[in-house]
Amino acid sequence: MVKALALNCTLKTDPSSSSSTDAMLAVIANAFRQRNVEVTDPVRVAALNIKPGVTSDEGDGDDWPALRTQILEHDILILGGPIWMGQISSIAKRVLERMDAFLSETDEQGRMPSYGKVAVAAIVGNEDGAHFSCAQIFQALNDVGWTIPAVGACYWVGEAMGSTDFKDLDGTPKIVTQTAKMMAGNAAHLAGLLTKNNYPG
Repeated sequence: MVKALALNCTLKTDPSSSSSTDAMLAVIANAFRQRNVEVTDPVRVAALNIKPGVTSDEGDGDDWPALRTQILEHDILILGGPIWMGQISSIAKRVLERMDAFLSETDEQGRMPSYGKVAVAAIVGNEDGAHFSCAQIFQALNDVGWTIPAVGACYWVGEAMGSTDFKDLDGTPKIVTQTAKMMAGNAAHLAGLLTKNNYPG
């Protein structure tokens, strides 16, 4: 069975604190489960000690090595986070920076650890920046070997400079549910193909 892992890149460090990213990831997880994808509970990255750096292990106290292992045990990565100042969160950027190590961790065919694995984005915010954030995420993930499917992002953006968050909505907008279903279907299909027939390198 295809397996997916979501990383919640909210700035909130307390896993018990409600997050709009968690709310979006719940919608996406439901869409993936409808496609018979096994979805692991989301990881609140800010609750971990992910040290700055571009290697796979930055020494004592670094939680990245364990998270890196968990990520690579799955077929699909869901990178979720909020928009801050028109960009993806600093937590999401830290995750992407740590994956830079993949560039030098290739196998005999020159394939990075992420080859044959699929990544999608989940973005929330109440300011402009969804498309730019997706562009940042997709460029970085593709650089380090991930494959991005058609309709590779699901996002919600509220009124600019507004105070309404995704988690506070009375219900999930229909277009978000539809996009989540399409994204999940495409990602699951692609992951299934790559699991059976990885890139030759």
